[in-house]
Amino acid sequence: MKTSLWQQSRQELINVAMGRSHADLVIRGGHWVCVQSGEIIPNIDIAIKGERIAYVGKDAAHTLGPKTEQVNAEGRYLTPGLLDAHMHVESGMVTVTEFVRAVIPSGTTGMFIDPHEIANVFGLKGVRLMLEEATQQPIHVWVQMPSCVPSAPGLETPGASIGPEEVAEAMSWEGIIGLGEMMNFPGVVNNYHKMLAEMAETRQAGKVIGGHYASPDLGLPFHGYIAGGAEDDHEGTRMEDAVARVRQGMKVMLRLGSAWFDVAEQVRAITELGLDSRHFLLCTDDSHSETLVTEGHMNRVVRHAIEQGLEPITALQMATINTAEHFGVSQDVGIIAPGRFADILLINDLEDIRIDQVIAQGKTVAESGNLLVELPDYTYPEWAMKSVNLGRELQAEDFQLLVSGEANVTVNVIGVIENQAPTKHLKLEVPVKDGQILVDMERDLVKIALVERHQGTGVVQVGLVQGFGFDVPCGLATTVAHDSHHMIVVGTKEVDMAKAANELGRTGGGQIVVRDGEVIGLVELPIAGLMSNEKAQVVADKTATVLKGFNACGCNLNNPNMQLSLLALVVIPELRISDLGLVDVNAFDFIPVIEQ
Repeated sequence: MKTSLWQQSRQELINVAMGRSHADLVIRGGHWVCVQSGEIIPNIDIAIKGERIAYVGKDAAHTLGPKTEQVNAEGRYLTPGLLDAHMHVESGMVTVTEFVRAVIPSGTTGMFIDPHEIANVFGLKGVRLMLEEATQQPIHVWVQMPSCVPSAPGLETPGASIGPEEVAEAMSWEGIIGLGEMMNFPGVVNNYHKMLAEMAETRQAGKVIGGHYASPDLGLPFHGYIAGGAEDDHEGTRMEDAVARVRQGMKVMLRLGSAWFDVAEQVRAITELGLDSRHFLLCTDDSHSETLVTEGHMNRVVRHAIEQGLEPITALQMATINTAEHFGVSQDVGIIAPGRFADILLINDLEDIRIDQVIAQGKTVAESGNLLVELPDYTYPEWAMKSVNLGRELQAEDFQLLVSGEANVTVNVIGVIENQAPTKHLKLEVPVKDGQILVDMERDLVKIALVERHQGTGVVQVGLVQGFGFDVPCGLATTVAHDSHHMIVVGTKEVDMAKAANELGRTGGGQIVVRDGEVIGLVELPIAGLMSNEKAQVVADKTATVLKGFNACGCNLNNPNMQLSLLALVVIPELRISDLGLVDVNAFDFIPVIEQ
């Protein structure tokens, strides 16, 4: 009978554990953070053969040989590598490879990514691109198949679409771990065939159905959504959201990204109410490159969770074993134990989570914040670099709001909520001057526009937004515009808005700030209009010019470019803008900007 590769691997691990053959690497004398038992056990050795752990115990001397590499832990803590339970690479504005380059020194050894940003631009072939690149990385990158492309059919026009047939095909691909966040929660509770069919294909494949219930309503729609099959959710913002999800059998993903700060409030379900922490996971969802380079990745999230009152080992469980068990990969990752991949962090201070050394798949890949391995080259095809098609040169007049008559009118306004994904639906009375509604910087009322960029139709939808704090003539634009990723433009001066949009059309996408006719901030994102083909540090530096540009225009929000990028996400309440008009997400219907 032929011996399988798995069996051969196990034979090697057994022989090392028994002392019949030698380990490739042995870590000596560390404090074992045993997340599976909730203990910290001192003076432990770990013997590694190839990519996996063979032995964990008090003395691994019997596994040493003349070629065995030894690492003296010197009493440092040995924790499993950190896992990000839910995130979007595209939000970092870099490729998979560059995202990995940025996060390895921070201790991330596994990521569960949902490429629904590129899927909204290129469809299934965009997902395949991301998957191919993911499989070449020195850490684990599992891919969730995007579920909602478009996120809300009928309310926006995507660059591509995905349905049950595409989901079924992707479920057969190696590396696809499950279905990405099911954002169309009204579609689920109303039994839309497409939504349920996609979830059925995932269930038939034995994989995890990702959730996304963004409504604060915990009544019957919430119960109907859970009955539909979603198994986790990262959209809660309140303690009661976390409690309700856990009680109904979901895994709660607590999110700390660049602009979403949802851990502190929800973690109270553990620290104050005593709920079982093993049903809680940590994730980032969206982190831009500057955050990754300057603040870290999952180590930042774990540190923040500890600051909210969690015991360090509890926070670490939420970033390791809890995530691995949820996705069904705990036989490979998430704990330090024989047979698992040797994904191990050496840490001096368990509360600070500053990473001294990162071992991934049996190799030291980073030390003292420095990457020690070469990453693979991945070249994106030419078609992926040509996705921004405005159809025409835009003019200042395209960003006007025209009204008949000169009487005051009531307008529906998008209200930005700092550090949160939801928006407020505001109703304001505004004057009409020369047949137009003008910006009012004293009331922080400025223009927002959605420019169609996939088909070159030339469509520009104009609305109003409050909350950015702009106080000078300016125009800002982004082709990172969840989820259909058209182009969002905001500003106080129509000519600057037009210039910002046209410049991004010429560069192939990105984010830009124009102040009084001058470009003062720019990051080019030519891959799908979402990602750069440059190094993470370069992208971080360019993103910093955009953030400084926001500040120069009077905006003091935390990560305002990320807040801007969500204002077209028509599945998160309350008010959004799409290429088809202004959307009341609570009603899942269009409403006019100007009430008659």
